[in-house]
Amino acid sequence: MMSATLTPGMAALVLFGAFFVLLVARVPVAFALGLASLPLLLIEDRLSPMGMFNEMFKAYNSFILLAVPFFLLTANLMNVGGITDRLMRLSRAMVGHFPGGLAQINILLSVFFAGISGSSTADAASQGKLFIEAQVKEGYDLSFSIAITAVSAVLAVIIPPSILMIVWGGVISTSIGAMYLAGVVPGLLIGLAQMATVHAYAVKRNYPVYPRSTFVEFLKAALVSIPALTTPFIIVGGILLGWFTATESAAIAVLYAACLSIFYYREMTMKKLYDCIVETGKLSSVALFCVGTASVFGWLMAYYQIPKALLSNLQGLGLGITGTGFLIAGAFLVVGCFLDAIPAIIIVGTVMQPLAQAVGMHPVSFAIIGIVSLAFGLVTPPYGLCLMISCAVAKVPMRYALKDTMIMLIPMLAVLCAIIIFPEIPLLLPRWISPELLK
Repeated sequence: MMSATLTPGMAALVLFGAFFVLLVARVPVAFALGLASLPLLLIEDRLSPMGMFNEMFKAYNSFILLAVPFFLLTANLMNVGGITDRLMRLSRAMVGHFPGGLAQINILLSVFFAGISGSSTADAASQGKLFIEAQVKEGYDLSFSIAITAVSAVLAVIIPPSILMIVWGGVISTSIGAMYLAGVVPGLLIGLAQMATVHAYAVKRNYPVYPRSTFVEFLKAALVSIPALTTPFIIVGGILLGWFTATESAAIAVLYAACLSIFYYREMTMKKLYDCIVETGKLSSVALFCVGTASVFGWLMAYYQIPKALLSNLQGLGLGITGTGFLIAGAFLVVGCFLDAIPAIIIVGTVMQPLAQAVGMHPVSFAIIGIVSLAFGLVTPPYGLCLMISCAVAKVPMRYALKDTMIMLIPMLAVLCAIIIFPEIPLLLPRWISPELLK
């Protein structure tokens, strides 16, 4: 095999240098990834710009990526079909009497929403409209209201079903069923950490509390929500039992959400359904375009053996599983500040995978550390898409809610550290329910 024109170091300098220059110039991430790849395609004698289209087509020619638009459509159907309203009523009956009642409802609703949609951006957009103005009217600080809405939205990529887990499974060949089970405990721990943070804020700032719901009120709210709450059990259970694949489960989630909205709750009209489909098309096109250009970027890294060169330097550090876990988390935390999570998985995940294998880290533990770390990037600038959406809903600049957001991330960071130090935390449910998925 002929050697490449550039060394791995020079190729990395061209790729990442061009990429960050384009980011500074405010070129959208998806375009920046593609444009940064062009110089190498022109410099290398055996490559051509047409190779970009070939690699993008290979990335799109993946059955598993169909799950992305399906889960986005599920989230949109929930919002306009009355499902979110029923889950909000249940959340109020369960935690409304806690200190900071409305903010606690915000978090619990995100937990329920995460178990159905798998999309953090859809969660941030829908709950921003529901909660931010309502919290301010009840006496909550605007910066706090924005921060808790944005931070709770990240649960949707950790608690199954998760779009990021679908993409991770397709790119790094990890069992999606195992990742789904492994995401439950870390997701719930992060949700509890967020609720504890709200409790501390509420006590200090004297935020309002709702009266405790009676058992009858709770029972009524639970009964009307049961059909919606069965969605995650259908999705995850169907995968574990072998009834359908992850992609097929996303399609079933769409059909189930549509049936609930149209025939059970009867709040879906043809106009609302059309608007849902159009909005899903817009969101999906952006996410999947990122997948295509990131795949070209990642392919060039593999062509020039950049991950191998990086790995040879890192292996000499002798970090062990825990040290490597912190290194992986640090890489994803930094990259997540600048990149959307999907291209970050394709680029950083493929680079770090050999390192995780070299120290004997379980592929599912590696996946959960990466996905939880990337969740932070959804609320950290300059990218911070969930924070950006929440601030846009409130019509304030991102820096307005930055202080409260950073404070709320501290307990979440503690959970991430616990997952790294005690890798059995995410593996608990897979070992108990379906150990064959971990083999």
